[in-house]
Amino acid sequence: MSINYSKSVIEKIKKAVAEQSDNPRWSEVFSNCFDNTLETTVKTTVNDTFVITGDIPAMWLRDSSAQIKPYLAVANDDENIQQMIRGLVDRQIKYILIDPYANAFNETENGHCYHQDITEMNGWIWERKYEVDSLCYPIELAYLLWKETGETKHFTREFKQAAATIIHLFKTEQHHENSPYRFERFGERPEDTLSNNGLGEPCGYTGMTWSGFRPSDDSCTYNYLIPANMFAVVILGYLSEISNQIYDDELMAEKADKLKQEIHHGITKWGIVEHQGQKVYAYEVDGLGNYLLMDDANVPSLLAAPYLGYCSINDAIYQNTRTLILSDTNPYYYAGTKLKGIGSEHTPKEFVWPIALCIQGLTTNSQLEKAQLLDILVQTDAGTNHMHEGVNVDDPQKYTREWFSWANMMFCAFLLDYLKIGQLERSK
Repeated sequence: MSINYSKSVIEKIKKAVAEQSDNPRWSEVFSNCFDNTLETTVKTTVNDTFVITGDIPAMWLRDSSAQIKPYLAVANDDENIQQMIRGLVDRQIKYILIDPYANAFNETENGHCYHQDITEMNGWIWERKYEVDSLCYPIELAYLLWKETGETKHFTREFKQAAATIIHLFKTEQHHENSPYRFERFGERPEDTLSNNGLGEPCGYTGMTWSGFRPSDDSCTYNYLIPANMFAVVILGYLSEISNQIYDDELMAEKADKLKQEIHHGITKWGIVEHQGQKVYAYEVDGLGNYLLMDDANVPSLLAAPYLGYCSINDAIYQNTRTLILSDTNPYYYAGTKLKGIGSEHTPKEFVWPIALCIQGLTTNSQLEKAQLLDILVQTDAGTNHMHEGVNVDDPQKYTREWFSWANMMFCAFLLDYLKIGQLERSK
């Protein structure tokens, strides 16, 4: 069934956006996107909430969190919205306990899957690409729901069990050579599989936790993915706070804190490299001396580090990195006659992702830069009033995905941030 939410609450925030927007197109696109996700991707059940990506009948732990997160802005004004978010957390926790290595799941145990891969599958799993961020997003959503509304019903016995599972898995993957995880896919793109009989390329110990795939669902070149480890540091801090304040479990809090420090130390030691005389964050490293200078549009990204809560916008190394990845040094930075920004290996060359433009806006202190980016986003939507996955830098009529719920809601989050409406609190 679809969610039964208060139309008046939704109309109230849309009215506030319309009244405060400098450009009427901003509120027009916002109104369309804010309605669309609730109306087309959210399904409430008796016990929880299932959220599809939009054009695929499966639920990604990452995408579902990002799609629903902006509704926290109205959660205090509508119990149904609050319950919907809580239900999503409950569903995500159920999935993590089914298989913490999977990234996308079916609504029921129907055996549907994207591809017949060589890995440990079951009827619930749509895809089993292990991505660190898949375990970070649900914890972030659960934490922000608590902080924004005071809600604690989602902190169940199962949530605590899932938290312990995440900590254990992150620790296991500090030594990936001992991991049970393997993944191979044949007959598709080379970015869709792992080498070395599904184990991935060799890597050395760094204290960071290993990831098979990026948030683009493309395989890592070097498997210590720095943005994902940044996100892990943030959510381990959240888990420590939840363990102490909700569960009164000092031991779990200590485990989370210790792992957080180990991963952070690994980022500092291995993830910061020198480029043209300046310290910058690498995108991926292997602990053997190899690293990759780039960024991808999908979040977590290096560009998103302050948005995720890892560092300050004004952090010197972040600013050096930002300059690098918003330049031709980044192989996925594209510039054309209509727009410029970060794309992805996941989509064709010369296609910029609106998600990346939104993150660029969410990680600057300049209101002028934010306004310029908002204008570009609504000027390059091909008149659809939706955000796409990728848009051609010279011809916005060429795009991938007619509409993309994650991108739609990132636009909403960005505009709410610009207008300072319903801003989310985070621990500092």
